[in-house]
Amino acid sequence: MLSFPASRPNAYTGSPLDRVSGRRDEEAFVAASFEDPASLFIPVWRARSLLLGVESGKPEAVMLTGEAASSVRMAGGPWALLGMLDGRAVFAVDCSAADDPLPLLPPSMGAFQDLRAVAGLLPPGEASMLAHARGLMHWRVKHRFCGVCGAPCEPRSAGNATACTACNAQHFPRTDPAVIMLVVRGDSCLLGHSHRFPNSVMYSTLAGFVEPGESLEEAVRREVLEETGVRVGEVHYHSSQPWPFPSSIMLGFHAEALSEEIQIDPEELKDARWFTRDQIRNPDAHGFALPRADSIARRLIEDWLATP
Repeated sequence: MLSFPASRPNAYTGSPLDRVSGRRDEEAFVAASFEDPASLFIPVWRARSLLLGVESGKPEAVMLTGEAASSVRMAGGPWALLGMLDGRAVFAVDCSAADDPLPLLPPSMGAFQDLRAVAGLLPPGEASMLAHARGLMHWRVKHRFCGVCGAPCEPRSAGNATACTACNAQHFPRTDPAVIMLVVRGDSCLLGHSHRFPNSVMYSTLAGFVEPGESLEEAVRREVLEETGVRVGEVHYHSSQPWPFPSSIMLGFHAEALSEEIQIDPEELKDARWFTRDQIRNPDAHGFALPRADSIARRLIEDWLATP
Protein backbone atom coordinates (compact mmCIF):
# COMPACT_ATOMS: atom_id res chain seq x y z
CA MET A 1 0.00 0.00 0.00
CA LEU A 2 1.21 3.48 -0.87
CA SER A 3 2.06 5.27 2.41
CA PHE A 4 4.64 7.99 3.01
CA PRO A 5 3.54 9.82 6.19
CA ALA A 6 4.36 13.45 6.91
CA SER A 7 7.65 13.72 8.81
CA ARG A 8 7.11 17.22 10.23
CA PRO A 9 4.79 20.23 9.90
CA ASN A 10 4.76 22.28 6.72
CA ALA A 11 5.80 25.93 6.53
CA TYR A 12 3.09 28.48 7.40
CA THR A 13 1.36 26.01 9.75
CA GLY A 14 1.46 25.94 13.55
CA SER A 15 0.05 29.38 14.29
CA PRO A 16 0.32 30.33 17.98
CA LEU A 17 -2.74 32.58 17.73
CA ASP A 18 -6.07 32.06 19.39
CA ARG A 19 -8.27 33.39 16.58
CA VAL A 20 -11.04 34.41 19.05
CA SER A 21 -13.64 34.10 16.30
CA GLY A 22 -16.38 34.30 18.91
CA ARG A 23 -15.31 37.84 19.93
CA ARG A 24 -14.90 39.42 16.50
CA ASP A 25 -18.36 40.98 16.68
CA GLU A 26 -17.83 42.46 20.16
CA GLU A 27 -17.35 46.07 19.12
CA ALA A 28 -16.18 47.29 22.53
CA PHE A 29 -13.57 44.52 22.81
CA VAL A 30 -12.28 45.11 19.28
CA ALA A 31 -12.15 48.91 19.69
CA ALA A 32 -10.33 48.69 23.02
CA SER A 33 -7.85 46.18 21.61
CA PHE A 34 -7.23 48.34 18.55
CA GLU A 35 -6.30 51.30 20.75
CA ASP A 36 -4.36 49.30 23.35
CA PRO A 37 -0.67 50.33 23.14
CA ALA A 38 0.31 46.76 24.01
CA SER A 39 -1.49 45.27 20.99
CA LEU A 40 0.65 43.98 18.13
CA PHE A 41 0.26 45.06 14.50
CA ILE A 42 1.60 43.12 11.52
CA PRO A 43 1.98 45.55 8.60
CA VAL A 44 1.56 44.41 5.00
CA TRP A 45 2.76 46.61 2.15
CA ARG A 46 1.84 45.54 -1.38
CA ALA A 47 1.86 41.87 -0.39
CA ARG A 48 5.20 42.17 1.42
CA SER A 49 5.97 41.59 5.09
CA LEU A 50 8.11 43.67 7.44
CA LEU A 51 11.26 41.73 8.34
CA LEU A 52 14.59 42.25 10.05
CA GLY A 53 17.82 40.33 9.49
CA VAL A 54 17.16 39.11 5.96
CA GLU A 55 20.59 40.13 4.70
CA SER A 56 22.34 38.24 7.51
CA GLY A 57 20.32 35.09 6.88
CA LYS A 58 18.56 35.35 10.26
CA PRO A 59 15.17 36.88 9.43
CA GLU A 60 12.62 37.74 12.07
CA ALA A 61 9.13 39.16 11.90
CA VAL A 62 8.58 42.76 12.94
CA MET A 63 5.35 43.39 14.81
CA LEU A 64 4.61 46.98 15.76
CA THR A 65 3.30 48.45 19.01
CA GLY A 66 2.55 51.90 20.38
CA GLU A 67 3.58 54.92 18.33
CA ALA A 68 5.00 52.87 15.47
CA ALA A 69 1.71 51.01 15.13
CA SER A 70 -0.24 54.29 15.21
CA SER A 71 1.81 55.69 12.33
CA VAL A 72 1.04 52.68 10.14
CA ARG A 73 -2.64 52.75 11.08
CA MET A 74 -2.81 56.39 10.02
CA ALA A 75 -2.03 55.28 6.46
CA GLY A 76 -5.75 54.49 6.34
CA GLY A 77 -5.61 51.00 4.86
CA PRO A 78 -7.74 47.99 5.77
CA TRP A 79 -7.08 46.17 9.02
CA ALA A 80 -8.31 43.02 10.72
CA LEU A 81 -8.05 41.24 14.05
CA LEU A 82 -6.03 38.05 13.61
CA GLY A 83 -6.28 36.78 17.18
CA MET A 84 -4.66 36.83 20.61
CA LEU A 85 -1.05 36.01 21.43
CA ASP A 86 -0.16 35.61 25.10
CA GLY A 87 -2.97 37.95 26.11
CA ARG A 88 -2.21 40.61 23.49
CA ALA A 89 -4.38 41.32 20.48
CA VAL A 90 -2.70 40.86 17.08
CA PHE A 91 -3.92 42.84 14.09
CA ALA A 92 -2.97 42.90 10.42
CA VAL A 93 -2.89 46.35 8.81
CA ASP A 94 -2.37 47.18 5.15
CA CYS A 95 -0.25 50.24 4.34
CA SER A 96 -0.11 49.80 0.57
CA ALA A 97 -1.50 53.30 -0.04
CA ALA A 98 1.87 54.73 0.98
CA ASP A 99 4.37 54.88 -1.88
CA ASP A 100 7.14 54.34 0.67
CA PRO A 101 6.01 52.98 4.05
CA LEU A 102 9.40 53.09 5.77
CA PRO A 103 9.17 56.81 6.68
CA LEU A 104 6.09 55.86 8.70
CA LEU A 105 8.30 53.70 10.93
CA PRO A 106 11.10 54.42 13.38
CA PRO A 107 14.63 53.95 11.93
CA SER A 108 16.11 50.46 11.65
CA MET A 109 12.75 48.68 11.73
CA GLY A 110 13.66 46.45 8.81
CA ALA A 111 12.31 46.35 5.28
CA PHE A 112 9.31 44.96 3.45
CA GLN A 113 10.25 41.66 1.81
CA ASP A 114 8.62 38.74 0.00
CA LEU A 115 7.74 36.27 2.75
CA ARG A 116 8.30 33.27 0.48
CA ALA A 117 12.00 34.07 0.17
CA VAL A 118 12.65 33.59 3.89
CA ALA A 119 9.78 31.53 5.32
CA GLY A 120 11.95 28.45 5.70
CA LEU A 121 14.28 30.42 8.01
CA LEU A 122 11.61 31.99 10.22
CA PRO A 123 10.30 30.38 13.40
CA PRO A 124 7.15 28.44 12.41
CA GLY A 125 4.81 30.63 14.44
CA GLU A 126 6.14 33.84 12.88
CA ALA A 127 5.85 32.50 9.34
CA SER A 128 2.28 31.40 10.01
CA MET A 129 1.21 34.79 11.42
CA LEU A 130 2.81 36.74 8.57
CA ALA A 131 1.14 34.46 6.02
CA HIS A 132 -2.21 34.88 7.79
CA ALA A 133 -1.84 38.67 7.67
CA ARG A 134 -0.77 38.65 4.03
CA GLY A 135 -3.65 36.50 2.86
CA LEU A 136 -6.32 38.39 4.77
CA MET A 137 -5.06 41.81 3.68
CA HIS A 138 -4.94 40.68 0.06
CA TRP A 139 -8.60 39.74 0.28
CA ARG A 140 -9.55 43.04 1.92
CA VAL A 141 -7.68 45.11 -0.69
CA LYS A 142 -8.91 43.15 -3.72
CA HIS A 143 -12.54 42.60 -2.71
CA ARG A 144 -13.88 46.04 -1.86
CA PHE A 145 -17.08 45.72 -3.88
CA CYS A 146 -20.02 43.35 -3.70
CA GLY A 147 -19.93 40.41 -6.08
CA VAL A 148 -23.73 40.37 -6.14
CA CYS A 149 -24.65 43.97 -7.00
CA GLY A 150 -21.34 45.84 -7.31
CA ALA A 151 -21.89 48.31 -4.48
CA PRO A 152 -19.11 49.10 -1.96
CA CYS A 153 -18.67 46.78 1.01
CA GLU A 154 -18.02 47.62 4.65
CA PRO A 155 -15.89 45.55 7.05
CA ARG A 156 -17.57 43.30 9.60
CA SER A 157 -16.31 40.89 12.28
CA ALA A 158 -13.21 42.97 13.01
CA GLY A 159 -12.19 42.91 9.36
CA ASN A 160 -12.70 39.16 8.84
CA ALA A 161 -15.84 39.64 6.75
CA THR A 162 -17.59 42.35 4.76
CA ALA A 163 -21.19 43.33 4.09
CA CYS A 164 -22.61 45.07 1.04
CA THR A 165 -23.86 48.60 1.74
CA ALA A 166 -26.70 48.15 -0.76
CA CYS A 167 -28.00 44.59 -0.80
CA ASN A 168 -26.58 43.46 2.58
CA ALA A 169 -24.91 40.39 1.11
CA GLN A 170 -22.18 39.03 3.39
CA HIS A 171 -18.77 38.14 2.04
CA PHE A 172 -15.99 36.09 3.60
CA PRO A 173 -12.33 35.50 2.74
CA ARG A 174 -11.84 33.10 -0.10
CA THR A 175 -9.53 30.09 0.05
CA ASP A 176 -9.08 28.12 -3.16
CA PRO A 177 -8.35 24.39 -2.68
CA ALA A 178 -5.54 23.03 -4.82
CA VAL A 179 -4.23 19.48 -4.93
CA ILE A 180 -0.50 18.86 -5.15
CA MET A 181 0.77 15.34 -5.65
CA LEU A 182 3.89 13.26 -5.97
CA VAL A 183 3.14 10.48 -8.44
CA VAL A 184 5.26 7.38 -7.84
CA ARG A 185 5.79 4.10 -9.66
CA GLY A 186 8.25 1.59 -8.27
CA ASP A 187 11.49 3.36 -7.46
CA SER A 188 10.72 6.49 -9.48
CA CYS A 189 8.62 9.62 -9.13
CA LEU A 190 7.09 11.92 -11.73
CA LEU A 191 8.11 15.60 -11.73
CA GLY A 192 7.30 18.38 -14.15
CA HIS A 193 8.82 21.67 -15.27
CA SER A 194 6.29 24.46 -15.68
CA HIS A 195 6.56 27.44 -18.00
CA ARG A 196 5.95 29.57 -14.91
CA PHE A 197 9.00 28.37 -12.95
CA PRO A 198 11.60 31.13 -12.54
CA ASN A 199 14.32 28.50 -12.16
CA SER A 200 15.00 27.07 -15.61
CA VAL A 201 16.12 23.68 -14.26
CA MET A 202 13.61 23.16 -11.43
CA TYR A 203 11.34 20.13 -11.51
CA SER A 204 8.47 19.84 -9.04
CA THR A 205 5.37 17.88 -8.17
CA LEU A 206 2.25 18.31 -10.27
CA ALA A 207 -0.56 20.50 -8.95
CA GLY A 208 -3.88 22.03 -9.91
CA PHE A 209 -7.07 23.57 -8.57
CA VAL A 210 -10.06 21.49 -7.54
CA GLU A 211 -13.04 21.96 -9.83
CA PRO A 212 -16.71 22.25 -8.71
CA GLY A 213 -18.33 18.90 -7.96
CA GLU A 214 -15.00 17.10 -7.77
CA SER A 215 -13.50 15.10 -4.91
CA LEU A 216 -9.86 15.66 -3.99
CA GLU A 217 -8.90 12.20 -5.24
CA GLU A 218 -10.68 12.84 -8.53
CA ALA A 219 -8.85 16.15 -8.88
CA VAL A 220 -5.50 14.39 -8.40
CA ARG A 221 -6.26 11.82 -11.09
CA ARG A 222 -7.64 14.39 -13.53
CA GLU A 223 -4.75 16.85 -13.16
CA VAL A 224 -2.08 14.16 -13.61
CA LEU A 225 -3.83 12.73 -16.67
CA GLU A 226 -4.39 16.15 -18.24
CA GLU A 227 -0.85 17.39 -17.70
CA THR A 228 1.18 14.24 -18.38
CA GLY A 229 -1.10 11.53 -19.79
CA VAL A 230 -0.21 9.25 -16.85
CA ARG A 231 -3.09 7.33 -15.27
CA VAL A 232 -3.30 7.25 -11.47
CA GLY A 233 -4.79 4.61 -9.18
CA GLU A 234 -4.47 4.84 -5.39
CA VAL A 235 -4.35 8.33 -3.88
CA HIS A 236 -3.33 8.89 -0.25
CA TYR A 237 -3.46 12.12 1.72
CA HIS A 238 -0.16 13.39 3.14
CA SER A 239 -0.66 16.88 4.66
CA SER A 240 -1.81 20.41 3.87
CA GLN A 241 -0.19 23.83 3.69
CA PRO A 242 -1.75 27.30 3.74
CA TRP A 243 -0.49 29.12 0.65
CA PRO A 244 -1.80 32.70 0.82
CA PHE A 245 0.03 33.78 -2.34
CA PRO A 246 -2.60 35.01 -2.76
CA SER A 247 -5.40 32.75 -1.48
CA SER A 248 -4.92 28.98 -1.72
CA ILE A 249 -4.55 25.97 0.50
CA MET A 250 -2.39 23.16 -0.86
CA LEU A 251 -3.70 19.65 -0.17
CA GLY A 252 -0.83 17.21 -0.54
CA PHE A 253 -1.07 13.62 -1.75
CA HIS A 254 1.05 10.69 -2.84
CA ALA A 255 -0.42 8.91 -5.85
CA GLU A 256 0.35 5.56 -7.49
CA ALA A 257 0.85 5.60 -11.25
CA LEU A 258 -0.82 2.90 -13.33
CA SER A 259 1.04 3.83 -16.52
CA GLU A 260 4.48 5.21 -17.41
CA GLU A 261 4.25 6.80 -20.85
CA ILE A 262 4.32 10.60 -20.68
CA GLN A 263 2.39 12.81 -23.07
CA ILE A 264 2.62 16.36 -21.74
CA ASP A 265 0.14 19.13 -22.28
CA PRO A 266 2.43 21.82 -23.75
CA GLU A 267 0.20 24.59 -22.42
CA GLU A 268 0.65 23.31 -18.85
CA LEU A 269 4.18 21.92 -18.81
CA LYS A 270 7.42 22.47 -20.62
CA ASP A 271 8.68 19.02 -19.65
CA ALA A 272 7.92 16.06 -17.39
CA ARG A 273 10.15 13.13 -16.48
CA TRP A 274 10.47 10.10 -14.25
CA PHE A 275 13.28 10.51 -11.71
CA THR A 276 14.86 7.70 -9.70
CA ARG A 277 15.65 7.95 -5.99
CA ASP A 278 19.35 8.22 -6.79
CA GLN A 279 18.70 11.15 -9.11
CA ILE A 280 16.53 12.88 -6.52
CA ARG A 281 19.28 12.48 -3.91
CA ASN A 282 21.79 14.19 -6.20
CA PRO A 283 19.87 16.73 -8.32
CA ASP A 284 22.90 18.95 -9.03
CA ALA A 285 24.84 16.02 -10.46
CA HIS A 286 21.93 15.26 -12.81
CA GLY A 287 21.33 18.83 -13.98
CA PHE A 288 18.08 19.74 -12.25
CA ALA A 289 16.86 21.45 -9.08
CA LEU A 290 14.18 20.55 -6.55
CA PRO A 291 11.44 22.93 -5.32
CA ARG A 292 12.12 25.37 -2.49
CA ALA A 293 12.61 24.04 1.03
CA ASP A 294 9.51 25.74 2.50
CA SER A 295 7.12 24.17 -0.03
CA ILE A 296 4.86 21.19 0.48
CA ALA A 297 6.15 19.94 -2.87
CA ARG A 298 9.60 19.49 -1.33
CA ARG A 299 8.10 17.78 1.72
CA LEU A 300 6.22 15.28 -0.45
CA ILE A 301 9.46 14.42 -2.24
CA GLU A 302 11.57 14.19 0.94
CA ASP A 303 9.08 11.95 2.76
CA TRP A 304 8.87 9.58 -0.20
CA LEU A 305 12.65 9.54 -0.41
CA ALA A 306 13.00 8.72 3.30
CA THR A 307 10.63 5.73 3.13
CA PRO A 308 12.11 2.39 2.01
